[in-house]
Amino acid sequence: MPQKPPSTARLEAFSDGVIAVIITIMVLELKVPQQDGGAGLYAILPILLIYLLSFAFTGIYWINHQHLIKRIEVADAFTLYANLFFLFCLSLLPFFTSYLLEKKMDSFAVFLYTISMVVTGFSFLLLRLAIHRNLRYFKDLQKEDTRARAMHLASLCLYLLAAPLAYVNAQLALGIVALVTIAWIVPNLTFKHAGSDAD
Repeated sequence: MPQKPPSTARLEAFSDGVIAVIITIMVLELKVPQQDGGAGLYAILPILLIYLLSFAFTGIYWINHQHLIKRIEVADAFTLYANLFFLFCLSLLPFFTSYLLEKKMDSFAVFLYTISMVVTGFSFLLLRLAIHRNLRYFKDLQKEDTRARAMHLASLCLYLLAAPLAYVNAQLALGIVALVTIAWIVPNLTFKHAGSDAD
């Protein structure tokens, strides 16, 4: 007798736990400044901004993950492995965030940071495609899904542009990453539907 594919409840709970740990690790990397008062906070402002960027990047993926997973009732093998690959790639972000700060945001560190976002974005694209395949099978794939996928691909292209740009202007490269993140946060720049899917 064929075994029924597992429900998405355990996949969602496991993913939530992993993402919560990822965010916690990033928080633990924040250090109290040696200087007192406003001068101390101003000195670590770049660190706080990079943390905010990494936090927003992770948080957006968590939101999108929720929207995607809720579109299906069971997870096939492709979806399970794609989800694991996505979580693995995302779990490396705290390391690359820490590396970026440790190296004082030099060109190579910014390059690695943006490449980590490219890899994470690609892994999430695989998960998106796995779920879209299921939706297509049950004839539940909507036009908004296609638009969200197109925006996802555009985001990957911008990350790919930012990576080599780090050697020309590191701040501009980080600015592009920040703009892509904002584009997914601002409601009127995202695509919505009954099972809203933003990335």
